[in-house]
Amino acid sequence: MGKYLEKVFRLSQYGTNIKTEMIAGITTFVTMAYVLATVPNMLGSAGLNKSAVMTAVILLIVITTCAMAFYTNRPFALAPGLGSTGIVVSMITNEGISPEKAAGVIFLSGILFIAISFLGLREAVVKVIPVSLKHAVSAGIGLFIALLGAKSCGLIAASEKKNCLTFGDLRSPEVILCLIGFCLMLLVKIKNIPGGIILSILITTIAGIALGVTKLPDRIISFPGKMDDIFLNIDIKGALNTAYIPFLIALFIPDFFSTFGTVLGVGAKAGYLDEKGNLPGIERCFQVDAVSTSVGALFGIPSMTTYLESSAGVEAGGKTGLTVIFTGICFLLMLFFSPVVLMIPTAATAPVLIYIGIHMLGAMKNIDYSDMTEYMPAFLCIGFTIFANNIANGICIAIPVYVLMKLISGKVKEIQPVMYIVTAICILYFITLI
Repeated sequence: MGKYLEKVFRLSQYGTNIKTEMIAGITTFVTMAYVLATVPNMLGSAGLNKSAVMTAVILLIVITTCAMAFYTNRPFALAPGLGSTGIVVSMITNEGISPEKAAGVIFLSGILFIAISFLGLREAVVKVIPVSLKHAVSAGIGLFIALLGAKSCGLIAASEKKNCLTFGDLRSPEVILCLIGFCLMLLVKIKNIPGGIILSILITTIAGIALGVTKLPDRIISFPGKMDDIFLNIDIKGALNTAYIPFLIALFIPDFFSTFGTVLGVGAKAGYLDEKGNLPGIERCFQVDAVSTSVGALFGIPSMTTYLESSAGVEAGGKTGLTVIFTGICFLLMLFFSPVVLMIPTAATAPVLIYIGIHMLGAMKNIDYSDMTEYMPAFLCIGFTIFANNIANGICIAIPVYVLMKLISGKVKEIQPVMYIVTAICILYFITLI
């Protein structure tokens, strides 16, 4: 076995060994295990079967992560993106889009990603989307995720009397538990405790027993939940409606640029970058990520993406794909302990969503505030994502405003030709709303 692993993953070439890779893989698992609590709860709130989602998420993590390991020999783990999950939940609950059509939109975003990845158009896409809008989309989705978390536990609620969002019942056990969890989240992050996110979720879940929020399961070990409700429950033809194009863009942009940023960031930490700051074999990473998104759509699961938490494994000494093979094994074992994971209440995962959402707002620091043609469209994107309770609305307002302001200011050369096409699509989107 040792010789086989050496041959496949070239351990000695990277100055590592099986023991180090195993420890690194377990470290990556601990830091990203919170997705098993957050994603099923988020999709469950949209009416999907939580048990089926749990099984699908675990299998997809294992399959796609192992594909990344064998195809690229990089210690990058994949899982459903929380931003993409938030978009899908919004599509189903806020816009009334069926789960089947939502899965179709996810699939099409994956196909777009596949085309770009296998045709070598990555650089072209990176150049087309304005930098300020890339960061604005990330920040807007972050704010949306934070709001989603606050609403899920009742901390923020819609007031029919005031016709606006306001605080919910601050005396409710769910809100109290969420506040406890958020304080724990801040503590573990300030102290930089390894696996802090999952640790705070576990402590909050235990605290929820005393508050009557956490319901103990009848058993600890069980067989994986069936996926009949979600597997191949997809409507690709219905997803081709032009009204869904903004959602397609909203799913594609974060997935594409999140992968781009993550593989470069983690790759730099692992010492993979060349003298020009490029990651050799990055196209392979994009290809795995792209195919994984389309495969995940067949199960109704939002965009599978490379996780930044992979950096924890690299910090622990992981150098090759063997690291995330061990990560996949850890996730696979969780298939038989799903009752324990499913008992985690929404109030225990809400603090994670709030924290991650706030953290994503950090992208705003990269916006050029000295140029109104850059920061105004960016803030419109962020603002209307929340004001209009729809990520697509934010994007479709920002892009035409960006193009218009550049034209008025005489900065025509800064507009990529494709942006005119995207602007036309955004205008068409608003026509369909009217």
